[in-house]
Amino acid sequence: MHAAGTSLPLYGAGLSLHLMHTAIVLSQDFYAALVQQCSLLMPTKAAMSPWSHVHRLLSRTWPFVLVVCVQLVLAAVSIQLLSGMRAIVAGESIWSRAQMDAVFYLDRYASQGTEEAYLQFRQALEVPLGDRQARQALDHSPTDLPQAREGFLRGGNHPGDIDTTVTVLRLTWEMEWMRSTIALWRSADSYLDQLIILATEIRSARTQPHHAIDTLQIQAWQMEISQISRSTAPLTKAFSESLGTHSRTITKALLGIHLSAATLLVLLVMLSLSRMQALRHNAESALHSERERGLSTLVALGDGVLTLHSDGTVLHANPAAESMLGVRSDQLYGQLLQEVLNFEPSDPEAHDTLLTRLKESTHPFRDETIRWIHRDSDQQKLAIKLMGSPIHHDGRLTGAVLVLHDVTREQNYMHQLNWQASHDALTGLENRGEFRTRLEQLLNTPRHLMRPAILLHLNLDQFKLINDGNGYAAGDEVLREVCQCISRHIQEGDAVARLGGDEFGVLLHNCNADQGLGIAEKLRQGIQQLQLQWGRRMLRTGVSIGVVHITAAEACAQDLLRMADMACLRAKEMGRNKVFVYEHEDHAFQRYMGDMDWIERVRTALEQNRFCLFAQTLAPLQTGEELGAHFEVLLRMTDPLGQIVPPGHFIPAAERYGLMPALDRWVITQAMRTLAQNPRQMLQVHSCAINLSGTSLGDTSLLGFIQQQIAEFHIPAQILCFEITETSAIANLDNAIRLMSELQKQGCRFSLDDFGAGMSSFNYLKRLPVDYLKIDGGFVCDMLSNPSNYAMVEMISQIGHMMGKRTVAEFVEDEATICALQKMGVDYGQGYCIAKPIPLNLEYFSAPTTLAAQRFGLQNPTELHAASRQA
Repeated sequence: MHAAGTSLPLYGAGLSLHLMHTAIVLSQDFYAALVQQCSLLMPTKAAMSPWSHVHRLLSRTWPFVLVVCVQLVLAAVSIQLLSGMRAIVAGESIWSRAQMDAVFYLDRYASQGTEEAYLQFRQALEVPLGDRQARQALDHSPTDLPQAREGFLRGGNHPGDIDTTVTVLRLTWEMEWMRSTIALWRSADSYLDQLIILATEIRSARTQPHHAIDTLQIQAWQMEISQISRSTAPLTKAFSESLGTHSRTITKALLGIHLSAATLLVLLVMLSLSRMQALRHNAESALHSERERGLSTLVALGDGVLTLHSDGTVLHANPAAESMLGVRSDQLYGQLLQEVLNFEPSDPEAHDTLLTRLKESTHPFRDETIRWIHRDSDQQKLAIKLMGSPIHHDGRLTGAVLVLHDVTREQNYMHQLNWQASHDALTGLENRGEFRTRLEQLLNTPRHLMRPAILLHLNLDQFKLINDGNGYAAGDEVLREVCQCISRHIQEGDAVARLGGDEFGVLLHNCNADQGLGIAEKLRQGIQQLQLQWGRRMLRTGVSIGVVHITAAEACAQDLLRMADMACLRAKEMGRNKVFVYEHEDHAFQRYMGDMDWIERVRTALEQNRFCLFAQTLAPLQTGEELGAHFEVLLRMTDPLGQIVPPGHFIPAAERYGLMPALDRWVITQAMRTLAQNPRQMLQVHSCAINLSGTSLGDTSLLGFIQQQIAEFHIPAQILCFEITETSAIANLDNAIRLMSELQKQGCRFSLDDFGAGMSSFNYLKRLPVDYLKIDGGFVCDMLSNPSNYAMVEMISQIGHMMGKRTVAEFVEDEATICALQKMGVDYGQGYCIAKPIPLNLEYFSAPTTLAAQRFGLQNPTELHAASRQA
């Protein structure tokens, strides 16, 4: 509303200035001709003084100058005044919004007591306090300008509007219409003070350490806040409406003033134009000078300009056109346009199209098509864009002007950019994107026309050692040498690209399997024999090459690149510096493709939070063992339809390709969140076991993450038991010992999972500070029918007890196994005979989930905890 009101006076001022500019432009030519005509009547040019010329000019233009000056002053004052009013209205909006925000955040602080809400309340309160400071500075006599500016800046006003706001307020402060508005502003101070007092009271109550705040107190605060808000709302509305009314009044007044001034200016322009009509015939002599100025402009232009006759012959050419076409202007005159512009043969209709547009167009036109012309003088090619303008007289075409804009440099630059986008800057080879495009073009060839081709994937062996030992400059030089070696062994038309780092791709066209294998072997030998002297060192490298035979059966470039990459990996696994040919029945590649699919599904599930936790209860097998809920947390994934995906489907791929740390962290966070959401049930938990993968044990930041999660969810560390496998602990022994030691200081426990499956179990057991040994289920499941497994379970149990560890038997599937384990002295059992995994939620803690619970005369883990208290 206020912006529209502001634009009307500015529009009036713009209209006046536009008319004034038009009148002056018209008068300049007329007065120039008049001065020249009058100069003929003077005795000599020297007899006229400069003052006479100035006086003569001013005597005719002073009305225009006066009105323009007045209009400019009015426009400047209007803009300043409206800018100030806009800033005041904007400041009022910020002030009103800040007061509402302050009330909102104080209400939130009263109800929630969060420090963030209080800080937000203080921040919102700064705006009305700053505006009050500014108003008090303006009330002061004399006005305290620094305080006023500081207050408005504190009140959230834009720094560029503050000086204008202060100026307008000082001019209108004592006006009658402004006093009522300021009075409304002052009236809001009492409510602001009430809000501050109430905030102080709430803050005092909230910050007392042992002060209990009940619901009645909060409701009382909220009622008082609501009362202040309701009392402030009418004043805020009245203040806003008052400012809006004054803004509209000022806008209307300024509009009237500017319209009056514009009317006066129009009358003066009309009067002056009527006077100049009598001098029009004397102005014809100015055309010659205009023509000379036009010719000077053409000479100065950087674009080529050709003036044409209606029949298409050249009448004039500026120096730029001569330079572009390589022909002197006198040689261009009278020649047809077709003879002057020698377009490329690939554009045969260019002349006809251009002449047709020049003849048929009624307005200037621009042809954005880039056309290439051939310059005969030096056999160079130029890229140009054409702009034309037909010349009509009495509705008849009398000629045309053609402008030639040279874009050769831009085209060369674009060509260079396109090359850089599709090539590797270091080696000059094609990059991965361009190589994939070439491969797709080959695959899009019709099958009956497609010839056999070979795809090679080259990966330098131990190239990182060259970079690390000699620097990246040495590595770059080796890559260039390898690039040259590859180029020497392929034929013209074959494609070679740097796929990234030390990887290269080669596409051999019209090449059968035997020929491709031979070229691959030559490449391997050639790169192996490369020797590069680098200082005192001789740099050498090898290469592993994957070979894929392309037939018409393949239809996906991505799959071919994966096949070649997989074949190259197999070459490295075979000992490096080898050539390996991919076979379609290769199970390793099929596994790789399956793993890639599962990796994508796992990542998507993480993004969409489609994982859930199950829990499997462990039961004590000996009397006197700790009672309470003892369970292991298990991870499950759900598909988009909500069906549970067993971990055996996705965990192996996640372990092979580095996703287990992310899954482990999700499990840790979600398990602790579940415990924190069930505080009463958490008191009944004796041990919550969480698995950690080998890659997580190698992550040095895992310790800090677990400690941060324990602190965030306020989980008692003594109920947490982290399970690590024997093989992963051995692979990351030092980091595993450090992690276990630090967390055990906080009270956490550790369990060594799948114990007995490794070859050095008992040797490393002495170094690992674990609390529980989980006997590998492979020994337990058939221990009654396999004497060696029975002896192994019994031995692990005895050695574990000798070393002060508690033992847990996995895969307990029947009652007979439970009895045998009890006789051996195994402390805990885990398996389907004891409990099946169920979702970890509130129902888990209250459900009769285990046969073991019934075995011990208990119904659920809650009763287990109660029994432990009675004991």
